[in-house]
Amino acid sequence: MPLKLNHFVSTLSFEYPFTISGGRTKTVQQALIIKLERNGFVGFGEAPAISYYNIPIEKMIEDLMFVQDKIENLNSETPDQFYSTISYFLPNNSFLRCALDMAFWDAFGKENAQPLYKLFGANWSNNLPITDYTLGIDHIEKLISKMNAHPWPVYKIKVGSGNDLQNLTTLRQNSTKPFRIDANAGWKFDEALLLINTLKNLNIELIEQPLNVLDLHLMPQLKKLSSIPLFADESCVAESDVDNCVAGFHGINIKLTKCGGITPALRMIKNARQKGIQVMMGSMNESSIGSAAIANFLPLLDFVDMDGPLLLTSDLATGLKIKHGKIELSGAPGLGINVSENSISSNN
Repeated sequence: MPLKLNHFVSTLSFEYPFTISGGRTKTVQQALIIKLERNGFVGFGEAPAISYYNIPIEKMIEDLMFVQDKIENLNSETPDQFYSTISYFLPNNSFLRCALDMAFWDAFGKENAQPLYKLFGANWSNNLPITDYTLGIDHIEKLISKMNAHPWPVYKIKVGSGNDLQNLTTLRQNSTKPFRIDANAGWKFDEALLLINTLKNLNIELIEQPLNVLDLHLMPQLKKLSSIPLFADESCVAESDVDNCVAGFHGINIKLTKCGGITPALRMIKNARQKGIQVMMGSMNESSIGSAAIANFLPLLDFVDMDGPLLLTSDLATGLKIKHGKIELSGAPGLGINVSENSISSNN
């Protein structure tokens, strides 16, 4: 049976202005929401727009309009078949592929009466990774205020402001919880080495992407000298990047939107495990639609950062709960969520 596609644009506000290295700040998160109907079952997918990767909402919609008729005439039986075809149609838009792939998986799971994690061959348990709560770059007084307003078992802290060591030391004085540091490629080698050596006694769980992607050749030396696990983020965008990250990182941070969706993420995890490096899955400030997709991967992960619903002031779905870092899914088929079409329509 042919597919039917609809799309919506969601605009959700952050509780606080969200700033990362390079002075990039945003107060709202736009996302493309895909609704896909297949064999009488409806699936949803989400792809947030991230200016750093130059794929705005307008580009996703333009590309969707160009291929929608072709996609709607597909008779793909499995997510792998579907993804192979949309990759041919959309070789240069991983964001749109992600939303389409996610929606297909959601409908496929519902048709097969299974939550996605079971289709992945995994089981849910009470001993799964917990999500952090992210503190964007800000004045130290505001960072402390955010931390006090959101007591959490582990914090992810964006750095790259020029006052990183002072801020982290002050934050450590205000919390005993583990920190995850995200440099967003904002450090130079000597700076990174100095900071890592200084931070090793501050209960730092891991550091994401300390160096610029152009400095990948320096990462093996930094890895050798680092007492803190280093995870690739901007250096690990697509499936083909995994092999290149093995020498310089202890693990990779997979973003569904960047890599193209659930289907390639599963292959990336398999490859990383075969190469002996750890796996984290990260957020790009998705609502509970995209965050539920991340949640279904939890049994396959070492770490997770899926605090999008915590950072935003409203949501598009129910069925996903985050309680003091612990993720709860409804166990319903597909993504395990109920999407409010009134909410996505009113955001359109």
